[in-house]
Amino acid sequence: MTRREREVTDRDEMIEILKKCRILHLGLVDGDTPYVVPMNYGYTMEEGKLTLYLHGATQGRKIEVMRNNPKVFFEMECDVLAFDGNAACQYGTSYASIMGEGRAEILEDTEEKKEALSIFMKSQTGKDFVFQDKMVSVVHVIKIHVAEYTAKRRPLPPAMQKATE
Repeated sequence: MTRREREVTDRDEMIEILKKCRILHLGLVDGDTPYVVPMNYGYTMEEGKLTLYLHGATQGRKIEVMRNNPKVFFEMECDVLAFDGNAACQYGTSYASIMGEGRAEILEDTEEKKEALSIFMKSQTGKDFVFQDKMVSVVHVIKIHVAEYTAKRRPLPPAMQKATE
């Protein structure tokens, strides 16, 4: 990370970022071609270990690419707000983000898929849901075993913070 002053290392702050973000940009490699797809996600953070959960159609490019190469990269951001400056180099955008890499696993076990979808829905809505076998049979559920990740926050400049209060 180039701008160490923006690095977020506090787990509670990372969890707040995970809670606020809604879309994850999933990076895959299709042969020698990069492929990025935006997706909703669920997550668990246990003892600093981040696991992500995605779901989607049982067919399509994303699933085929993952079957051939399960290595993935992801990025998500929230609190995005552009701000002005007095000179070109003073303009910018405040944000919070998390990015990392891992390995995608397409879940096959029905009970594991149910649990993953429950985590997904809890992350997205804050509500608990129960899934029936038939419901999980029509989707693929993807578990990303995150190997490493970083978080970053660029707050508004102090002068802009006062203007928004």
